[in-house]
Amino acid sequence: MSKTEITHPIGVFDSGVGGLSVLHAICKELPNESVTYFGDQRHVPYGLRSLEEVREYSKAITQFLFDQGAKIIVVACNTASAAALHFLRQEFPNLSFVGMEPAVKPAAENTHTGIVGVLATPTTFQGALYASVVERFANNVILLENTCPGLVQQIERGALDDNETRAILLAALQPMLGRGIDTVVLGCTHYPFVIPQIQKIVGPEVRVIDPAPAVARQTARLLDSAGRRAAGPKPGTVRFFTSGDANWFKVLLLKLIVETGEVSEVEWENSEIHLK
Repeated sequence: MSKTEITHPIGVFDSGVGGLSVLHAICKELPNESVTYFGDQRHVPYGLRSLEEVREYSKAITQFLFDQGAKIIVVACNTASAAALHFLRQEFPNLSFVGMEPAVKPAAENTHTGIVGVLATPTTFQGALYASVVERFANNVILLENTCPGLVQQIERGALDDNETRAILLAALQPMLGRGIDTVVLGCTHYPFVIPQIQKIVGPEVRVIDPAPAVARQTARLLDSAGRRAAGPKPGTVRFFTSGDANWFKVLLLKLIVETGEVSEVEWENSEIHLK
C-alpha cells in the first residue's frame, strides 16, 4: 500500500505536549482524518537546544512517523520549524510538510498601536524563518520579544495557572503593556494552553493570536490539493507516542485537550526511535 493513501494518518510532532494545541485544531478542521502524534518529552524543551540537535531529533521523528504511515507531516513546534523545516524538506523530498510560522503578519496587519508582543523560544527568535517573517511583514511595526524562560517546563508539568506560571507571564507581559502593545503573538505551541492566564494579564483590549487554526487550515489545503483528504462519515482516530512517560502523557491529554487515545512509549537508540 502506498504511503500516500488517503486513509493514512497525518503525522504531528512536537518537543512535548505543546503540539497538542495544533492537533486539537486539526481534529476540529479535519474530523475524518486519523492523526499520529509524537511528543519528544525526553528532549523537551527544544528551545534550549542547538540547531544541530533539533534537526537530528526532527529527522528521526519524521522517519518514525513516515514508518507509521504518515501521508503528511505537521511540525507542530515553532523551534523545530525554525531549526529544521527546510532541512526536513531536503531530507524527505517526497513528503509534504506544514510548519509553524510566528503569526507576525496578521499581527502587523491588524495592530492599531503599531506595537506587538511576541512570545517564543530563543531558537525561534534566532532562526531564519522568524527573521524572514519580520523582514517581509513587520517593517513598520515595533516587535517586543520575550522568551518566557521556564514556561514550557511549567506547561509540561501541567502547571497552567499556578503562581510560578503567572510570575513568568507577568515578567514577560507587563513591560510590553507599559509600552502599548495591543496584540500578543504566541510563537510556541505550548503557549496557547495558558491563553486564559495571558488574557487575565493583558485584558480584553489586547488580541492574543493562536496560530493553531491557521496551521490546521493549511494542512487541509495541502491534502485537498494533493487529493489525499479523507472523506466520509467515519471519524478519524488519534494515536499518541511519547519518548517520556505514557501515564503522565495520558494525564496531560485529559488536562490540556480532554482527549483520549492509545499512548505508546518509544525509546531513542543511536539517533533512531524504537517502540518499547
